[in-house]
Amino acid sequence: MNQKNFEAPVKKPLLPVRDIVIFPSMIIPLSIGREKSIKALESAMAADRIIFIATQKKVQMEDPQKDDLYEIGIIGELLQMIKTTDGTLKVLIEGIKRARLLEYTYITDKGYVEVTAQPLAEEQLAGHEIEAMRREVTDLFEQYVKFNQRLPIDIAPAIKNIEDTGKLCDTISSHLVIKIQEKLSLLEITAVRKRLEKLIEILNREIDILNIERKIQTRVRTQIEKTQKEYYLTEQMKAIQKELRQKDDFAKEIDEVRQKIKQAKMSKEAQEVADKELMRLEKMMPFSPEATVIRTYLDWLITLPWSATTPDNFDIKRAEKILDEDHYGLQKVKERVLEYLAVLSRVKKIKGPILCFVGPPGVGKTSIAKSVARALGRNFVRASLGGVRDEAEIRGHRRTYIGSLPGRILQWMRKAKFKNPV
Repeated sequence: MNQKNFEAPVKKPLLPVRDIVIFPSMIIPLSIGREKSIKALESAMAADRIIFIATQKKVQMEDPQKDDLYEIGIIGELLQMIKTTDGTLKVLIEGIKRARLLEYTYITDKGYVEVTAQPLAEEQLAGHEIEAMRREVTDLFEQYVKFNQRLPIDIAPAIKNIEDTGKLCDTISSHLVIKIQEKLSLLEITAVRKRLEKLIEILNREIDILNIERKIQTRVRTQIEKTQKEYYLTEQMKAIQKELRQKDDFAKEIDEVRQKIKQAKMSKEAQEVADKELMRLEKMMPFSPEATVIRTYLDWLITLPWSATTPDNFDIKRAEKILDEDHYGLQKVKERVLEYLAVLSRVKKIKGPILCFVGPPGVGKTSIAKSVARALGRNFVRASLGGVRDEAEIRGHRRTYIGSLPGRILQWMRKAKFKNPV
């Protein structure tokens, strides 16, 4: 059937199809089971074998109306029709020409839908640029066939023998393993030049994806040779996650840590360091030793009391009362403490002196400090340094060492849960 025979609008029986797009010059077998579709095919077979084929928007729709069909469809010819024992039809259909669905009418006495469709004329172009695009599309499709094992290898040489550019585009489009929406977008393009441009874009993208799949398969195959076969699925998943960076439990953990960093109210410098370490963690394998070190480091950064403080109570009389209640004697010590608190209540922040209590065990050094904390309303932390020989235990170890931890000062700060304990 020649495409030139269709220029004016035509009235033909409707065949709605699910999850498939038919292009001009494409021959495809279909199994038809819906009653309206069977009657439409029988009517077309009894007449001129011409039918209008439209793709449904929703696959599960049993009785699609006009709004449930894509506007651009195909005028097709019934090449063969066989009725099976279960009442369904096996048909062979060839796509002839693109057409736009205009009117949709249910023929009650015949039991099928008849539509009016406007055939779409193709814009034919020639020239050096079109020829260059033809060659690029052909070369890209040849690469695509080599990478895609679902397509027969002998299809690429057959494509090169097609002289008509529009037919070349449609033949390639019909063999692409892509989403239905993308195939429909190719069907809707009547301008050959734009169709070539769209095909070049799709083929380049699909070849890149197939290249990545091949790399993943190669990596997995190598890993299988080095490890036992029972680890196959686990190792393949790791390879896929590394290449495509898909979100999984590790990605959820990253998101949770990122949220905790925002809520920690860190200083600007600490925030920058935490963000940098989190970026490093994202690029690592979840179970690598370095990832565990970074997790521990970030956990410490998050749990430190960056902004949590207890309000100070500078009531000197109350402080004096608490000191007298807790200790008998020690007048000079109490006077020095009260003097220090009095200055602190005025200045709010003293950069200079730090109170240091010196004396043998049992004279009240620790208990005086507890009383000061109670008077100020602050948390109290007892930091015992007895037996400490290495200053790294106080200020912390380098992260490069196995089992390294922050120093005693940070550990006490974290335990106090406030950044201004006594």
